[in-house]
Amino acid sequence: MAFRQENAGDMVCTSMRHSRKEKLFSPGGIVNTPMRAALFLAVTATSWALASAAQEGFSRPFRPTVPEGLDTYMPVPEENELTPEKVALGRRLFFDPILSRDATLACATCHDPLRAFTDGREVARGIGGRRGKRNVPTLVNRAYGQSHFFDGRAATLERQALEPITNRDEFDTTAEEVVARLAAHPEYSAMFRAAFARGPCAEDLARAVASYTRTILSGGSPFDRYTSGEAQALNEQEREGLQVFRGKGNCTACHIGPAFSDERFHNTGVSWSNGRFTDAGRAAVSGAPKDRGAFKTPTLREVARTAPYMHQGSLATLEDVIEFYNRGAKPNPYLDPELQPLNLTTEEKKALAAFLRALSGRVTEGLEPGNLKP
Repeated sequence: MAFRQENAGDMVCTSMRHSRKEKLFSPGGIVNTPMRAALFLAVTATSWALASAAQEGFSRPFRPTVPEGLDTYMPVPEENELTPEKVALGRRLFFDPILSRDATLACATCHDPLRAFTDGREVARGIGGRRGKRNVPTLVNRAYGQSHFFDGRAATLERQALEPITNRDEFDTTAEEVVARLAAHPEYSAMFRAAFARGPCAEDLARAVASYTRTILSGGSPFDRYTSGEAQALNEQEREGLQVFRGKGNCTACHIGPAFSDERFHNTGVSWSNGRFTDAGRAAVSGAPKDRGAFKTPTLREVARTAPYMHQGSLATLEDVIEFYNRGAKPNPYLDPELQPLNLTTEEKKALAAFLRALSGRVTEGLEPGNLKP
């Protein structure tokens, strides 16, 4: 299978014949610890079971269990309803380096489940160690996202799923090449037919990875238990930090709702250096001068596990982030007007950091989610 484009960015499956043998890439390029190995074995076993069941006509809608603290309504596009077959296929693809040019990187290389689906680096690293331009954002709760990437250039998870494949600094290949590899792989051919009733194509690859991504959820944190009535779920310092968060710290100007993000774009000055922006941010997408240096508000769920911070990983710790905002961020011509010096005391800053750490809960993913917290 291959794809053709009818409108910009719209992939439609079409048939093609292959005139050469494609190399079969075995999964496992990122399996380098017992836990990651166990995760990948679970992917394979589930995938085969679902493919076999689908051949017998088995298919049903699927909704992941939504953890405490999140909206029970999960938006899913009508054109890509969740099914077990799609989730299993997407999970298999997520962990498989077959998607990268030299089969050395998988989605999970940067989005490590044991790091709340980040990688702990300042910016992403791609093929051959190529240094990317931005920090790897967490994937937790992206099912609720209104746009994706720090600049919001992808309106859907389906569109987001394909970008790393063709990005020179990431997987550095083409959709055609990846589809050819998958079509030549007997397991993947069976799994695509189980999920979509046809062989591999770029559109369905994106749908599968997006389906799996929608199952990556974080909730059930001490904060969630506290707001559900468990008075002792937060200790005294964390409760003080919650008051700072809602009050003097003005954090809720941007970090609101179950995901602790307004899904909007704000200029904090973090990319302002020597009288210019080192990264245009949202303006590169919108073309609007007011969006220069503006980036999407990240979620604060699992924030204690997703260091370093900001779009280019320039702040190493939560304490660094708090101090940055305590100073009023970084002045520049387009600084968000909500950002002003906070004048927090030492104890208030410690309390705020303690509260932010209380936003870490249970990260789950896949069809039979387990606790991924190390």
